Amino acid sequence: MSTPKLLLCVEDDEDDCIWIEEASAEIDPRLVFVAKPNGKEALMFLHRQKDQNFLPCLILLDLNMPGMDGKQTLIEIKKDPELEKIPVVIFTTSSSKADKIFCEKHGADMITKPDHAKELKKTIQDIVLTKCMNQDQNHRLEP
Repeated sequence: MSTPKLLLCVEDDEDDCIWIEEASAEIDPRLVFVAKPNGKEALMFLHRQKDQNFLPCLILLDLNMPGMDGKQTLIEIKKDPELEKIPVVIFTTSSSKADKIFCEKHGADMITKPDHAKELKKTIQDIVLTKCMNQDQNHRLEP
């Protein structure tokens, strides 16, 4: 039996979190879904996960959040040698070219959230399948 995988969603919109959780559960019901409403809480969670040696296979990160936004969070993730290899997908309402350039510069893909529920579900499933489910295992830290 394979090790469960962890998906971290950093998103302040509860409806989006529910959509993401439901869409990812359809791909693999054993996928562990965790949502955090801002970057500060996400980073605290990631540091606890480092201690448990169970890091996410994917981080879905919104740009526009209260407190620590997605850009600040992405910078902090990429600064940490234990977290920097985790795939980060910026999943946002923004379609700004400047935001896209920022994401590319910091090693993250940026996907603009589709307006329709059916498209949103398919987009989420494509992201999870591509970035998370094709990995042999979660990001385990070397002892």
